[in-house]
Amino acid sequence: MDILLWGVLPYVMMVVLVGGLTWRYKYDEFGWTTRSSQLYESRLLRIGSPLFHFGLLAVIAGHFFGLVIPMSWTQAVGMSQEFYHFNALLVGGIAGVGTLGGIIILIYRRRKTGPVFMATTKNDKAMYVVLTAAIIFGLWSTLASVLLGGEGHNYRETVAPWFRSLFIFQPDIAAMASAPFAFHLHTLVGMVLFTIWPFTRLVHAFTAPLHYLFRPYIVYRSRDKGGTSSAPVRRGWSAVGTRDRDTRNR
Repeated sequence: MDILLWGVLPYVMMVVLVGGLTWRYKYDEFGWTTRSSQLYESRLLRIGSPLFHFGLLAVIAGHFFGLVIPMSWTQAVGMSQEFYHFNALLVGGIAGVGTLGGIIILIYRRRKTGPVFMATTKNDKAMYVVLTAAIIFGLWSTLASVLLGGEGHNYRETVAPWFRSLFIFQPDIAAMASAPFAFHLHTLVGMVLFTIWPFTRLVHAFTAPLHYLFRPYIVYRSRDKGGTSSAPVRRGWSAVGTRDRDTRNR
């Protein structure tokens, strides 16, 4: 069973993820979208969406730091295991709670807003169930081992070596098998999430508009009745009011 769970399923997940994304982009490029519902409701969306997305970015950064960077590297720069564990618990707990709060708001909005609920497919419902489960079990694996076990489990000696070993095609099955059940459950749900990822609206994460951060400002120019003004325009914000316009209209 350990060989199947930690030596076979991860590669099945990778094949489905890469193959599914390739197929989706080639044959359903116009369906590669979040199917935005902001037009129907924006008040809850303005709260839940940033809370979920920024929390998720912090969670992803924490996973990268904990799984990809070996413990020997952090110790080499003077970071003790106690200090690392405290920060992982503090930052990971805050990010996890924020992400969970955001997804709860988004699910509540989708259920209570009629047009949004009508646009929700069975595919979306299944995706929300798996995504929420992954967040909850991630919080559980982060907090429960400390609250119940005192000092907690050092996943950088079990889960992290197994994760890195997958990319050199020598999976350390014994290391992952020795991790607590909470980490097993979180990992399995995570693999399910990445398996269904290409076939849900989550595909938009791979085409995030990062170029928006580097694009130039959009310059708007106005034209008066008398023609185009040749006066130089000062860069930056300027006040916009109605007093002068009302005076001219009179």
